[in-house]
Amino acid sequence: MLSLRDKIVAITGASGGIGEATARLLADRGAAVVLAARRGERVDAIARDIRAAGGRAATCVIDVTRAEDLRRLVAITVDRYGRIDVLVNNAGIAPISPLADLDTEGWSAMIDVNLRGMLNGVAAALPVFREQGAGHLVSIVSVAGLAGVHPSMAVYAATKNAVRTVHEGLRVESTDGVVRTTAISPGYVRTDLADSMADPRAREQTRENMDAMGISPSAVAGAVAFAVEQPGDVEIGEINIRPTIQA
Repeated sequence: MLSLRDKIVAITGASGGIGEATARLLADRGAAVVLAARRGERVDAIARDIRAAGGRAATCVIDVTRAEDLRRLVAITVDRYGRIDVLVNNAGIAPISPLADLDTEGWSAMIDVNLRGMLNGVAAALPVFREQGAGHLVSIVSVAGLAGVHPSMAVYAATKNAVRTVHEGLRVESTDGVVRTTAISPGYVRTDLADSMADPRAREQTRENMDAMGISPSAVAGAVAFAVEQPGDVEIGEINIRPTIQA
């Protein structure tokens, strides 16, 4: 595998969980990282930790539902480090509940963050990738819906599988060797994702499952690193990573 030392990586949803773990791991392996999230004080603290350990890190406060925020993230990354090699679309929410609850606000929020947020990242990064002659889009998707939709997860699974479809579309449009895409779909991971769940039963069940079988966010970060480390002519299109005991 190639070193990450020369990679410039921007990461959304980097204030905790998979995003934070990815930023820390990639920085530890030599990449320069730009941590982006709504919680500015949190990403600033993580960036200070990275720099204290000898790594390179900057921050940017964004809301992925705002296209201009993603453009600003890409611009800040390029201004600071000269280019952007990788954009990791990690921000996501899961205010899941049964469809019969008619939580239309929750449905819209998942569409806006999980799908539109990823598309905003594509729109911001793709022109820069093409201008540079190279770039890598990595999105954290989900195993939800791969083998049938679980109760209360219909809209969440729909947004995540829409992201997977967009990735495949970008892949088949990018056979000129300029843009690489990787969709990483985790199973249960020990994160605070359950905090965004509207339905108390779903929230409690998810927390129990995370406690019982969830893998560390660093495991998913390792999958990101694996994909990013590949030589420029190698594309890891999709990775599914879940606890060994998860059905």
